[in-house]
Amino acid sequence: MPLAVKIFNGIQEPNVHLYNTLMRAFAHNSQYPQAFSTFFDLQENVLFPDNYTYPILLKACAGGPHHLLLRQVQMIHTHIEKFGFYSDVFVPNSLIDTYSKCGQLGIVSAKKAFDLMPERDTVSWNSMITGFIKMGHLEDAHALFDKMPHRDMVSWNSILDGHVKAGDMNSAFQLFQTMPDRNVVSWSTMVWGYCKTGDMDMAKFLFEKMPVKNLVPWTIIISGYAQKGCTKEASSLYDRMEGAGLRPDDATLISILAACAESGLISLGKRIHLKIKRSKFRHSTQVCNALIDMYAKCGNLADATSVFEEMKERNVVTWNTLLQGFAMHGSGERALSFFSRMTREGIQPDGVTFVSVLSCCSHAGLVEEGRHYFCLLKKDYGTVLQIEHYGCMVDLLGRGGHLKEAFDLIKTMPMEPNAIIWGTLLGACRMHSNVELAEEVVDRLVLLEPKDAGSLAIFSNIYAAAGNWDGVAKVRSKMRDVFKQPGASAIEIDDEVHEFKVSDRAHPQSSRIYHMVDRLKQHLKQVGYVPRAHY
Repeated sequence: MPLAVKIFNGIQEPNVHLYNTLMRAFAHNSQYPQAFSTFFDLQENVLFPDNYTYPILLKACAGGPHHLLLRQVQMIHTHIEKFGFYSDVFVPNSLIDTYSKCGQLGIVSAKKAFDLMPERDTVSWNSMITGFIKMGHLEDAHALFDKMPHRDMVSWNSILDGHVKAGDMNSAFQLFQTMPDRNVVSWSTMVWGYCKTGDMDMAKFLFEKMPVKNLVPWTIIISGYAQKGCTKEASSLYDRMEGAGLRPDDATLISILAACAESGLISLGKRIHLKIKRSKFRHSTQVCNALIDMYAKCGNLADATSVFEEMKERNVVTWNTLLQGFAMHGSGERALSFFSRMTREGIQPDGVTFVSVLSCCSHAGLVEEGRHYFCLLKKDYGTVLQIEHYGCMVDLLGRGGHLKEAFDLIKTMPMEPNAIIWGTLLGACRMHSNVELAEEVVDRLVLLEPKDAGSLAIFSNIYAAAGNWDGVAKVRSKMRDVFKQPGASAIEIDDEVHEFKVSDRAHPQSSRIYHMVDRLKQHLKQVGYVPRAHY
Protein backbone atom coordinates (compact mmCIF):
# COMPACT_ATOMS: atom_id res chain seq x y z
CA MET A 1 0.00 0.00 0.00
CA PRO A 2 2.76 2.58 0.70
CA LEU A 3 4.05 2.11 -2.87
CA ALA A 4 0.53 2.40 -4.28
CA VAL A 5 -0.03 5.65 -2.33
CA LYS A 6 3.34 7.00 -3.50
CA ILE A 7 2.38 6.43 -7.16
CA PHE A 8 -1.07 7.95 -6.59
CA ASN A 9 0.44 11.06 -4.98
CA GLY A 10 2.68 11.50 -8.02
CA ILE A 11 -0.32 11.93 -10.31
CA GLN A 12 -1.05 15.65 -10.85
CA GLU A 13 -4.79 15.47 -11.45
CA PRO A 14 -6.21 12.08 -10.39
CA ASN A 15 -9.74 11.42 -11.61
CA VAL A 16 -12.60 9.73 -9.74
CA HIS A 17 -11.66 6.34 -11.23
CA LEU A 18 -8.18 6.53 -9.66
CA TYR A 19 -9.64 7.62 -6.32
CA ASN A 20 -12.01 4.66 -6.44
CA THR A 21 -9.11 2.32 -7.19
CA LEU A 22 -7.13 3.58 -4.17
CA MET A 23 -10.21 3.40 -1.91
CA ARG A 24 -10.89 -0.17 -3.06
CA ALA A 25 -7.28 -1.13 -2.31
CA PHE A 26 -7.49 0.30 1.23
CA ALA A 27 -10.80 -1.50 1.87
CA HIS A 28 -9.38 -4.76 0.48
CA ASN A 29 -6.41 -4.51 2.87
CA SER A 30 -8.68 -3.73 5.87
CA GLN A 31 -7.30 -0.18 6.12
CA TYR A 32 -10.76 1.32 6.52
CA PRO A 33 -9.91 4.77 7.96
CA GLN A 34 -7.54 5.37 5.03
CA ALA A 35 -10.34 4.51 2.59
CA PHE A 36 -12.50 7.24 4.16
CA SER A 37 -9.57 9.70 4.16
CA THR A 38 -9.19 9.11 0.41
CA PHE A 39 -12.91 9.83 -0.06
CA PHE A 40 -12.54 13.12 1.87
CA ASP A 41 -9.57 14.05 -0.36
CA LEU A 42 -11.77 13.40 -3.39
CA GLN A 43 -14.33 15.85 -2.01
CA GLU A 44 -11.69 18.49 -1.20
CA ASN A 45 -10.43 18.31 -4.80
CA VAL A 46 -13.98 19.19 -5.94
CA LEU A 47 -14.47 15.86 -7.70
CA PHE A 48 -17.87 14.18 -7.80
CA PRO A 49 -18.23 10.52 -6.80
CA ASP A 50 -19.69 8.07 -9.30
CA ASN A 51 -21.86 4.97 -8.92
CA TYR A 52 -18.79 2.87 -7.94
CA THR A 53 -17.59 5.20 -5.15
CA TYR A 54 -20.25 4.49 -2.54
CA PRO A 55 -20.32 0.68 -2.83
CA ILE A 56 -16.55 0.78 -2.24
CA LEU A 57 -17.00 3.10 0.72
CA LEU A 58 -19.70 0.81 2.16
CA LYS A 59 -17.21 -2.08 2.05
CA ALA A 60 -14.97 0.04 4.29
CA CYS A 61 -17.71 0.15 6.95
CA ALA A 62 -16.48 -2.70 9.13
CA GLY A 63 -15.81 -3.44 12.79
CA GLY A 64 -16.93 -1.57 15.87
CA PRO A 65 -20.25 -1.62 17.72
CA HIS A 66 -23.41 -1.99 15.62
CA HIS A 67 -24.82 1.44 16.59
CA LEU A 68 -21.67 3.26 15.39
CA LEU A 69 -21.53 1.23 12.19
CA LEU A 70 -25.21 1.97 11.57
CA ARG A 71 -24.58 5.71 11.97
CA GLN A 72 -21.76 5.50 9.43
CA VAL A 73 -23.91 3.67 6.89
CA GLN A 74 -26.76 6.15 7.39
CA MET A 75 -24.43 9.04 6.52
CA ILE A 76 -23.34 7.29 3.31
CA HIS A 77 -27.02 6.57 2.56
CA THR A 78 -27.67 10.33 2.77
CA HIS A 79 -24.91 11.00 0.22
CA ILE A 80 -26.34 8.34 -2.11
CA GLU A 81 -29.77 10.05 -2.02
CA LYS A 82 -28.20 13.51 -2.40
CA PHE A 83 -26.22 12.60 -5.53
CA GLY A 84 -29.07 10.62 -7.09
CA PHE A 85 -27.43 7.20 -7.19
CA TYR A 86 -30.38 5.34 -5.63
CA SER A 87 -31.82 4.57 -9.04
CA ASP A 88 -28.67 2.61 -9.97
CA VAL A 89 -29.54 -0.87 -8.65
CA PHE A 90 -25.86 -1.65 -7.93
CA VAL A 91 -25.70 1.08 -5.26
CA PRO A 92 -28.80 0.24 -3.11
CA ASN A 93 -27.83 -3.45 -3.32
CA SER A 94 -24.55 -2.60 -1.55
CA LEU A 95 -26.49 -0.44 0.91
CA ILE A 96 -28.85 -3.32 1.83
CA ASP A 97 -25.92 -5.69 2.30
CA THR A 98 -24.08 -3.29 4.63
CA TYR A 99 -27.20 -2.32 6.62
CA SER A 100 -27.73 -6.05 7.23
CA LYS A 101 -24.41 -6.17 9.11
CA CYS A 102 -25.54 -3.51 11.62
CA GLY A 103 -27.63 -5.67 13.95
CA GLN A 104 -31.39 -5.62 14.51
CA LEU A 105 -31.81 -1.88 13.81
CA GLY A 106 -29.73 -2.29 10.67
CA ILE A 107 -31.99 -4.99 9.25
CA VAL A 108 -34.99 -2.65 9.69
CA SER A 109 -33.15 0.03 7.67
CA ALA A 110 -32.17 -2.58 5.08
CA LYS A 111 -35.84 -3.55 4.59
CA LYS A 112 -36.82 0.13 4.21
CA ALA A 113 -34.09 0.59 1.59
CA PHE A 114 -35.28 -2.56 -0.20
CA ASP A 115 -38.94 -1.43 -0.20
CA LEU A 116 -38.01 2.01 -1.61
CA MET A 117 -35.99 0.63 -4.54
CA PRO A 118 -37.55 1.71 -7.87
CA GLU A 119 -36.08 -1.38 -9.53
CA ARG A 120 -34.80 -4.64 -8.04
CA ASP A 121 -32.72 -7.43 -9.48
CA THR A 122 -32.06 -10.94 -8.12
CA VAL A 123 -29.09 -9.62 -6.10
CA SER A 124 -31.44 -7.18 -4.30
CA TRP A 125 -33.73 -10.02 -3.22
CA ASN A 126 -30.83 -12.29 -2.27
CA SER A 127 -29.15 -9.55 -0.20
CA MET A 128 -32.35 -8.95 1.76
CA ILE A 129 -32.99 -12.68 2.30
CA THR A 130 -29.39 -13.21 3.46
CA GLY A 131 -29.71 -10.24 5.84
CA PHE A 132 -32.86 -11.67 7.42
CA ILE A 133 -31.19 -15.06 7.85
CA LYS A 134 -28.11 -13.51 9.52
CA MET A 135 -30.41 -11.91 12.09
CA GLY A 136 -32.38 -15.15 12.62
CA HIS A 137 -35.56 -13.87 10.93
CA LEU A 138 -36.27 -17.05 8.98
CA GLU A 139 -40.01 -16.37 8.54
CA ASP A 140 -39.33 -12.95 6.97
CA ALA A 141 -36.66 -14.50 4.73
CA HIS A 142 -39.06 -17.23 3.61
CA ALA A 143 -41.82 -14.70 2.90
CA LEU A 144 -39.46 -12.81 0.56
CA PHE A 145 -38.21 -16.02 -1.01
CA ASP A 146 -41.80 -17.02 -1.85
CA LYS A 147 -42.41 -13.62 -3.52
CA MET A 148 -39.24 -13.65 -5.64
CA PRO A 149 -39.97 -13.26 -9.36
CA HIS A 150 -36.82 -15.21 -10.24
CA ARG A 151 -34.67 -17.45 -8.03
CA ASP A 152 -31.09 -18.38 -8.72
CA MET A 153 -28.75 -20.80 -6.96
CA VAL A 154 -27.83 -18.18 -4.35
CA SER A 155 -31.52 -17.73 -3.45
CA TRP A 156 -32.04 -21.45 -2.89
CA ASN A 157 -28.78 -21.91 -0.98
CA SER A 158 -29.51 -18.89 1.24
CA ILE A 159 -32.94 -20.11 2.35
CA LEU A 160 -31.57 -23.64 2.77
CA ASP A 161 -28.82 -22.23 5.00
CA GLY A 162 -31.48 -20.42 7.05
CA HIS A 163 -33.35 -23.66 7.84
CA VAL A 164 -30.09 -25.45 8.68
CA LYS A 165 -28.96 -22.67 11.02
CA ALA A 166 -32.35 -22.83 12.73
CA GLY A 167 -31.80 -26.57 13.30
CA ASP A 168 -34.91 -27.44 11.26
CA MET A 169 -33.38 -30.28 9.25
CA ASN A 170 -36.76 -31.77 8.24
CA SER A 171 -37.74 -28.57 6.41
CA ALA A 172 -34.20 -28.21 5.08
CA PHE A 173 -34.32 -31.72 3.59
CA GLN A 174 -37.73 -31.07 1.98
CA LEU A 175 -36.38 -27.85 0.48
CA PHE A 176 -33.23 -29.64 -0.68
CA GLN A 177 -35.34 -32.24 -2.51
CA THR A 178 -37.41 -29.55 -4.30
CA MET A 179 -34.37 -27.57 -5.51
CA PRO A 180 -34.29 -27.41 -9.34
CA ASP A 181 -30.52 -27.71 -9.25
CA ARG A 182 -27.89 -28.30 -6.55
CA ASN A 183 -24.23 -27.35 -6.36
CA VAL A 184 -21.44 -28.20 -3.91
CA VAL A 185 -22.67 -25.42 -1.57
CA SER A 186 -26.15 -26.99 -1.37
CA TRP A 187 -24.76 -30.43 -0.55
CA SER A 188 -22.18 -29.04 1.91
CA THR A 189 -24.85 -27.04 3.73
CA MET A 190 -26.92 -30.19 4.28
CA VAL A 191 -23.92 -32.24 5.42
CA TRP A 192 -22.95 -29.45 7.85
CA GLY A 193 -26.52 -29.26 9.17
CA TYR A 194 -26.68 -32.98 9.98
CA CYS A 195 -23.19 -32.84 11.55
CA LYS A 196 -24.37 -29.92 13.67
CA THR A 197 -27.38 -31.88 14.95
CA GLY A 198 -25.23 -34.94 15.61
CA ASP A 199 -26.86 -37.14 12.93
CA MET A 200 -23.61 -38.45 11.45
CA ASP A 201 -25.31 -41.32 9.61
CA MET A 202 -27.38 -38.91 7.52
CA ALA A 203 -24.41 -36.57 7.10
CA LYS A 204 -22.28 -39.44 5.79
CA PHE A 205 -25.10 -40.69 3.53
CA LEU A 206 -25.43 -37.27 1.82
CA PHE A 207 -21.66 -36.83 1.70
CA GLU A 208 -21.25 -40.12 -0.17
CA LYS A 209 -24.07 -39.12 -2.57
CA MET A 210 -22.34 -35.87 -3.55
CA PRO A 211 -21.51 -35.84 -7.27
CA VAL A 212 -18.53 -33.50 -6.77
CA LYS A 213 -16.53 -32.93 -3.59
CA ASN A 214 -14.05 -30.16 -2.92
CA LEU A 215 -12.18 -29.42 0.32
CA VAL A 216 -15.24 -27.86 2.00
CA PRO A 217 -17.44 -30.98 2.37
CA TRP A 218 -14.39 -33.10 3.27
CA THR A 219 -13.54 -30.60 6.03
CA ILE A 220 -17.14 -30.58 7.30
CA ILE A 221 -17.52 -34.37 7.53
CA ILE A 222 -14.07 -34.96 9.07
CA SER A 223 -14.66 -32.17 11.62
CA GLY A 224 -18.13 -33.59 12.35
CA TYR A 225 -16.73 -37.01 13.24
CA ALA A 226 -13.85 -35.44 15.19
CA GLN A 227 -16.29 -33.34 17.19
CA LYS A 228 -18.27 -36.48 18.04
CA GLY A 229 -15.05 -38.15 19.20
CA CYS A 230 -15.00 -40.76 16.42
CA THR A 231 -11.28 -41.03 15.67
CA LYS A 232 -11.41 -44.03 13.35
CA GLU A 233 -14.04 -42.54 11.05
CA ALA A 234 -12.36 -39.11 11.03
CA SER A 235 -8.92 -40.60 10.33
CA SER A 236 -10.26 -42.86 7.59
CA LEU A 237 -11.97 -39.92 5.86
CA TYR A 238 -8.81 -37.81 6.20
CA ASP A 239 -6.84 -40.58 4.41
CA ARG A 240 -9.52 -40.78 1.70
CA MET A 241 -9.34 -37.02 1.19
CA GLU A 242 -5.60 -37.15 0.66
CA GLY A 243 -6.01 -40.24 -1.53
CA ALA A 244 -8.39 -38.24 -3.74
CA GLY A 245 -5.52 -35.83 -4.39
CA LEU A 246 -6.83 -33.03 -2.18
CA ARG A 247 -4.17 -31.34 -0.06
CA PRO A 248 -5.71 -29.78 3.08
CA ASP A 249 -5.35 -26.02 3.21
CA ASP A 250 -5.07 -23.86 6.33
CA ALA A 251 -8.86 -23.55 6.72
CA THR A 252 -9.28 -27.35 6.62
CA LEU A 253 -6.53 -27.98 9.16
CA ILE A 254 -7.82 -25.25 11.51
CA SER A 255 -11.41 -26.58 11.35
CA ILE A 256 -10.39 -30.18 12.07
CA LEU A 257 -8.01 -29.16 14.88
CA ALA A 258 -10.75 -26.99 16.42
CA ALA A 259 -13.10 -30.00 16.39
CA CYS A 260 -10.40 -32.14 18.03
CA ALA A 261 -9.93 -29.46 20.70
CA GLU A 262 -13.65 -29.30 21.42
CA SER A 263 -14.07 -33.07 21.80
CA GLY A 264 -10.68 -33.70 23.42
CA LEU A 265 -9.68 -36.00 20.54
CA ILE A 266 -5.91 -35.62 20.88
CA SER A 267 -5.01 -38.74 18.85
CA LEU A 268 -6.33 -37.28 15.56
CA GLY A 269 -4.84 -33.89 16.45
CA LYS A 270 -1.41 -35.49 16.93
CA ARG A 271 -1.73 -37.32 13.64
CA ILE A 272 -2.48 -34.07 11.80
CA HIS A 273 0.44 -32.40 13.58
CA LEU A 274 2.73 -35.17 12.35
CA LYS A 275 1.48 -34.69 8.78
CA ILE A 276 2.11 -30.95 9.08
CA LYS A 277 5.68 -31.63 10.26
CA ARG A 278 6.33 -34.03 7.36
CA SER A 279 4.85 -31.61 4.84
CA LYS A 280 7.34 -29.65 2.77
CA PHE A 281 5.03 -26.65 2.77
CA ARG A 282 5.29 -23.91 5.36
CA HIS A 283 2.12 -23.57 7.38
CA SER A 284 0.68 -20.32 8.64
CA THR A 285 0.74 -18.83 12.11
CA GLN A 286 -3.01 -19.53 12.30
CA VAL A 287 -2.46 -23.29 11.89
CA CYS A 288 0.20 -23.27 14.60
CA ASN A 289 -2.16 -21.33 16.86
CA ALA A 290 -4.82 -24.01 16.26
CA LEU A 291 -2.27 -26.71 17.22
CA ILE A 292 -1.45 -24.88 20.47
CA ASP A 293 -5.16 -24.54 21.22
CA MET A 294 -5.81 -28.23 20.49
CA TYR A 295 -2.96 -29.46 22.71
CA ALA A 296 -3.84 -27.05 25.53
CA LYS A 297 -7.54 -27.98 25.55
CA CYS A 298 -6.63 -31.68 25.48
CA GLY A 299 -4.46 -31.17 28.57
CA ASN A 300 -1.05 -31.53 26.90
CA LEU A 301 0.66 -28.28 27.87
CA ALA A 302 4.12 -29.69 27.10
CA ASP A 303 3.34 -30.16 23.38
CA ALA A 304 1.44 -26.85 23.29
CA THR A 305 4.55 -25.08 24.61
CA SER A 306 6.77 -27.03 22.21
CA VAL A 307 4.73 -25.85 19.18
CA PHE A 308 4.89 -22.29 20.56
CA GLU A 309 8.69 -22.37 20.93
CA GLU A 310 9.19 -23.81 17.43
CA MET A 311 7.18 -21.03 15.75
CA LYS A 312 9.20 -18.54 13.72
CA GLU A 313 6.45 -15.91 13.77
CA ARG A 314 4.04 -15.30 16.62
CA ASN A 315 1.18 -12.84 16.94
CA VAL A 316 -0.89 -11.75 19.94
CA VAL A 317 -3.32 -14.65 19.30
CA THR A 318 -0.41 -17.11 19.69
CA TRP A 319 0.45 -15.74 23.12
CA ASN A 320 -3.20 -15.52 24.16
CA THR A 321 -3.86 -19.15 23.15
CA LEU A 322 -0.98 -20.45 25.26
CA LEU A 323 -1.93 -18.19 28.19
CA GLN A 324 -5.52 -19.50 27.99
CA GLY A 325 -4.12 -23.04 28.13
CA PHE A 326 -2.16 -22.22 31.29
CA ALA A 327 -5.26 -20.58 32.78
CA MET A 328 -7.42 -23.61 31.97
CA HIS A 329 -5.07 -25.95 33.82
CA GLY A 330 -4.23 -23.69 36.79
CA SER A 331 -0.58 -22.98 35.85
CA GLY A 332 -0.70 -19.44 37.23
CA GLU A 333 2.97 -18.81 37.92
CA ARG A 334 4.00 -20.11 34.51
CA ALA A 335 1.37 -17.98 32.78
CA LEU A 336 2.56 -14.81 34.50
CA SER A 337 6.14 -15.68 33.50
CA PHE A 338 5.04 -15.96 29.85
CA PHE A 339 3.09 -12.70 30.13
CA SER A 340 6.26 -10.92 31.30
CA ARG A 341 8.17 -12.45 28.39
CA MET A 342 5.41 -11.34 26.02
CA THR A 343 5.75 -7.69 27.07
CA ARG A 344 9.58 -7.92 26.94
CA GLU A 345 9.39 -9.13 23.34
CA GLY A 346 7.31 -6.09 22.43
CA ILE A 347 3.94 -7.80 21.89
CA GLN A 348 1.12 -5.47 22.88
CA PRO A 349 -1.39 -7.33 25.11
CA ASP A 350 -5.08 -6.94 24.28
CA GLY A 351 -8.28 -7.49 26.23
CA VAL A 352 -8.18 -11.26 25.63
CA THR A 353 -4.65 -11.41 27.06
CA PHE A 354 -5.79 -9.91 30.33
CA VAL A 355 -8.78 -12.28 30.55
CA SER A 356 -6.27 -15.15 30.46
CA VAL A 357 -3.91 -13.48 32.94
CA LEU A 358 -6.70 -12.69 35.43
CA SER A 359 -8.10 -16.21 35.02
CA CYS A 360 -4.65 -17.65 35.80
CA CYS A 361 -4.42 -15.52 38.93
CA SER A 362 -7.87 -16.72 39.96
CA HIS A 363 -7.13 -20.42 39.57
CA ALA A 364 -3.75 -20.09 41.28
CA GLY A 365 -5.16 -18.00 44.16
CA LEU A 366 -2.89 -15.03 43.35
CA VAL A 367 -5.21 -12.31 44.66
CA GLU A 368 -2.67 -9.47 44.96
CA GLU A 369 -1.22 -10.19 41.51
CA GLY A 370 -4.75 -10.21 40.06
CA ARG A 371 -5.51 -6.83 41.61
CA HIS A 372 -2.24 -5.51 40.15
CA TYR A 373 -3.02 -6.66 36.60
CA PHE A 374 -6.61 -5.42 36.79
CA CYS A 375 -5.31 -1.92 37.64
CA LEU A 376 -2.59 -2.26 34.97
CA LEU A 377 -5.26 -3.03 32.40
CA LYS A 378 -7.05 0.24 33.16
CA LYS A 379 -4.07 2.58 33.69
CA ASP A 380 -1.15 1.47 31.52
CA TYR A 381 -2.78 -0.20 28.52
CA GLY A 382 -5.92 1.90 28.10
CA THR A 383 -7.94 -1.21 27.32
CA VAL A 384 -11.69 -0.78 27.71
CA LEU A 385 -12.80 -3.09 30.52
CA GLN A 386 -15.16 -5.77 29.24
CA ILE A 387 -17.62 -7.86 31.25
CA GLU A 388 -15.18 -10.82 31.00
CA HIS A 389 -12.52 -8.85 32.93
CA TYR A 390 -15.00 -8.12 35.71
CA GLY A 391 -16.05 -11.77 35.71
CA CYS A 392 -12.44 -12.87 36.24
CA MET A 393 -11.97 -10.39 39.09
CA VAL A 394 -15.20 -11.49 40.78
CA ASP A 395 -14.01 -15.10 40.51
CA LEU A 396 -10.55 -14.19 41.85
CA LEU A 397 -11.90 -12.25 44.84
CA GLY A 398 -14.63 -14.82 45.48
CA ARG A 399 -12.22 -17.76 45.55
CA GLY A 400 -9.96 -15.78 47.86
CA GLY A 401 -12.79 -15.21 50.33
CA HIS A 402 -13.14 -11.47 49.61
CA LEU A 403 -16.88 -11.72 48.99
CA LYS A 404 -17.81 -8.19 50.03
CA GLU A 405 -15.13 -6.72 47.76
CA ALA A 406 -16.40 -8.88 44.89
CA PHE A 407 -19.98 -7.75 45.53
CA ASP A 408 -18.91 -4.10 45.67
CA LEU A 409 -17.01 -4.50 42.38
CA ILE A 410 -20.16 -5.83 40.70
CA LYS A 411 -22.10 -2.79 41.90
CA THR A 412 -19.51 -0.45 40.27
CA MET A 413 -19.58 -2.18 36.86
CA PRO A 414 -20.36 0.22 33.99
CA MET A 415 -22.47 -2.47 32.31
CA GLU A 416 -25.34 -4.57 33.66
CA PRO A 417 -23.95 -7.74 35.32
CA ASN A 418 -25.15 -10.90 33.59
CA ALA A 419 -26.06 -14.33 34.98
CA ILE A 420 -22.44 -15.53 34.66
CA ILE A 421 -21.19 -12.74 36.97
CA TRP A 422 -23.85 -13.47 39.61
CA GLY A 423 -23.37 -17.22 39.20
CA THR A 424 -19.64 -16.82 39.83
CA LEU A 425 -20.33 -14.94 43.07
CA LEU A 426 -22.89 -17.57 44.10
CA GLY A 427 -20.26 -20.27 43.61
CA ALA A 428 -17.95 -18.30 45.92
CA CYS A 429 -20.76 -18.01 48.49
CA ARG A 430 -21.04 -21.78 48.44
CA MET A 431 -17.28 -22.21 48.80
CA HIS A 432 -17.21 -19.96 51.86
CA SER A 433 -20.71 -20.82 53.25
CA ASN A 434 -22.01 -17.25 53.07
CA VAL A 435 -25.78 -17.83 53.27
CA GLU A 436 -26.78 -14.17 53.67
CA LEU A 437 -25.05 -12.95 50.50
CA ALA A 438 -26.15 -16.08 48.61
CA GLU A 439 -29.81 -15.18 49.24
CA GLU A 440 -29.34 -11.76 47.65
CA VAL A 441 -27.40 -13.19 44.70
CA VAL A 442 -30.00 -15.89 43.98
CA ASP A 443 -32.77 -13.27 43.90
CA ARG A 444 -30.89 -11.47 41.12
CA LEU A 445 -30.15 -14.71 39.25
CA VAL A 446 -33.78 -15.80 39.29
CA LEU A 447 -34.75 -12.46 37.70
CA LEU A 448 -32.19 -12.96 34.91
CA GLU A 449 -32.73 -16.69 34.31
CA PRO A 450 -36.02 -17.82 35.87
CA LYS A 451 -35.93 -21.20 34.09
CA ASP A 452 -32.40 -22.19 35.11
CA ALA A 453 -32.33 -24.62 38.02
CA GLY A 454 -28.53 -24.56 38.35
CA SER A 455 -28.40 -21.56 40.70
CA LEU A 456 -31.21 -23.01 42.84
CA ALA A 457 -29.32 -26.31 43.14
CA ILE A 458 -26.22 -24.47 44.39
CA PHE A 459 -28.36 -22.45 46.80
CA SER A 460 -29.90 -25.66 48.12
CA ASN A 461 -26.43 -27.05 48.83
CA ILE A 462 -25.44 -23.82 50.65
CA TYR A 463 -28.45 -24.22 52.94
CA ALA A 464 -27.62 -27.92 53.43
CA ALA A 465 -24.03 -27.13 54.41
CA ALA A 466 -25.35 -24.64 56.98
CA GLY A 467 -27.85 -27.21 58.34
CA ASN A 468 -30.83 -25.10 57.29
CA TRP A 469 -33.17 -27.93 56.22
CA ASP A 470 -36.24 -25.68 56.02
CA GLY A 471 -34.34 -23.59 53.49
CA VAL A 472 -33.39 -26.74 51.54
CA ALA A 473 -37.04 -27.84 51.38
CA LYS A 474 -38.16 -24.38 50.28
CA VAL A 475 -35.60 -24.20 47.44
CA ARG A 476 -36.26 -27.78 46.31
CA SER A 477 -39.97 -27.03 45.98
CA LYS A 478 -39.13 -24.14 43.63
CA MET A 479 -36.90 -26.44 41.57
CA ARG A 480 -39.74 -28.83 40.71
CA ASP A 481 -41.05 -26.39 38.11
CA VAL A 482 -37.66 -25.72 36.55
CA PHE A 483 -35.71 -27.93 34.14
CA LYS A 484 -32.08 -28.65 34.95
CA GLN A 485 -29.79 -29.64 32.08
CA PRO A 486 -27.82 -32.69 33.25
CA GLY A 487 -24.05 -32.42 33.33
CA ALA A 488 -21.86 -34.75 31.30
CA SER A 489 -18.33 -36.16 31.49
CA ALA A 490 -16.27 -37.54 28.64
CA ILE A 491 -13.17 -39.73 28.37
CA GLU A 492 -11.15 -40.92 25.36
CA ILE A 493 -10.26 -44.64 25.31
CA ASP A 494 -8.74 -46.43 22.31
CA ASP A 495 -9.32 -43.47 19.97
CA GLU A 496 -13.00 -43.15 20.89
CA VAL A 497 -14.70 -40.58 23.14
CA HIS A 498 -17.28 -41.96 25.63
CA GLU A 499 -19.77 -39.53 27.21
CA PHE A 500 -21.67 -40.12 30.47
CA LYS A 501 -24.50 -38.29 32.24
CA VAL A 502 -26.03 -38.73 35.69
CA SER A 503 -27.97 -42.05 35.89
CA ASP A 504 -27.09 -42.63 32.22
CA ARG A 505 -27.63 -46.18 30.93
CA ALA A 506 -27.26 -45.46 27.23
CA HIS A 507 -23.68 -46.79 27.07
CA PRO A 508 -23.51 -50.43 25.87
CA GLN A 509 -21.23 -51.31 28.82
CA SER A 510 -23.28 -49.43 31.44
CA SER A 511 -23.91 -52.57 33.58
CA ARG A 512 -20.18 -53.26 33.94
CA ILE A 513 -19.48 -49.58 34.61
CA TYR A 514 -22.04 -49.33 37.42
CA HIS A 515 -20.76 -52.61 38.87
CA MET A 516 -17.26 -51.09 39.03
CA VAL A 517 -18.61 -47.86 40.57
CA ASP A 518 -20.33 -49.91 43.31
CA ARG A 519 -17.07 -51.74 44.02
CA LEU A 520 -15.23 -48.42 44.24
CA LYS A 521 -17.82 -47.15 46.74
CA GLN A 522 -17.13 -50.18 48.95
CA HIS A 523 -13.35 -49.62 48.78
CA LEU A 524 -13.81 -45.93 49.67
CA LYS A 525 -15.96 -46.78 52.69
CA GLN A 526 -13.38 -49.30 53.88
CA VAL A 527 -10.65 -46.61 53.99
CA GLY A 528 -12.98 -44.23 55.86
CA TYR A 529 -14.01 -41.82 53.08
CA VAL A 530 -17.36 -40.12 53.67
CA PRO A 531 -18.79 -38.39 50.56
CA ARG A 532 -20.16 -34.88 50.85
CA ALA A 533 -23.92 -34.94 50.29
CA HIS A 534 -25.52 -32.74 47.62
CA TYR A 535 -29.19 -31.90 47.94
